[in-house]
Amino acid sequence: MDSSEVFHTTQFEPLPVTSEAVAKETCHDPVLARVYESIVKGWSARVGGDKPYYERHNELTVHKGCILWGMRVVIPNKLQDRVLEELHDGHLGVVKMKALARSYVWWPNISGQLEELAKACSGPLHPWEWATTPWQCIHMDCACPFQNSMFLVAVHAHSKWQEVVPVSSTTSSSTIEVLRDLFARFGISEQVVSDNGAQFISEKFQAFVRSNGIRHLTSATYHPATNGLADRAVQTFKQALHSMH
Repeated sequence: MDSSEVFHTTQFEPLPVTSEAVAKETCHDPVLARVYESIVKGWSARVGGDKPYYERHNELTVHKGCILWGMRVVIPNKLQDRVLEELHDGHLGVVKMKALARSYVWWPNISGQLEELAKACSGPLHPWEWATTPWQCIHMDCACPFQNSMFLVAVHAHSKWQEVVPVSSTTSSSTIEVLRDLFARFGISEQVVSDNGAQFISEKFQAFVRSNGIRHLTSATYHPATNGLADRAVQTFKQALHSMH
């Protein structure tokens, strides 16, 4: 058995909410399924739960199975907690969370839920700000393409030590191979922080981190700067290459 597959975990980081997931849950949600049909066929009958939507019925549209209020996606009940978690990952205060939500999503009483979420939060702290031991947490990002080459940058959160690895591609398989090499030399990290790049949120990568007992954290949606340690390392690396060139 490969040494990188020895450890197991019960933790699971849910994949980001996709348009496909929203469309699927919209047709399964009893209220939104009815609202969707009313938008398409006309509002001939109304039920109590439809009221918040009927009040906005002139502004509601449908696209690829999703309901839109203006430019905001109406989130089905089953996915609302996950969206709240994503909004809270970049918690900079209730005002900014509401502003972020207003740019992308809506459902009845979302403002009230965000206020309750903010009240229950001990502070706007990111879960990866507490690395106190070597190799406990690493931040990853890609520097590519750069001077006809691609690189994967990993930063040790505790010491700020950087590992820069040339890669032929930025696929999940290539990323996993880099991590296996790093883990073989330094040990398996407790946490890996990345952006929401396709190679990091793929099921293959998720399966890899789960099988090794690693908690995978992604930067807050629409706020890639919350993975600023890796982002800064990429900029430092590029500047160094420019100077050498």
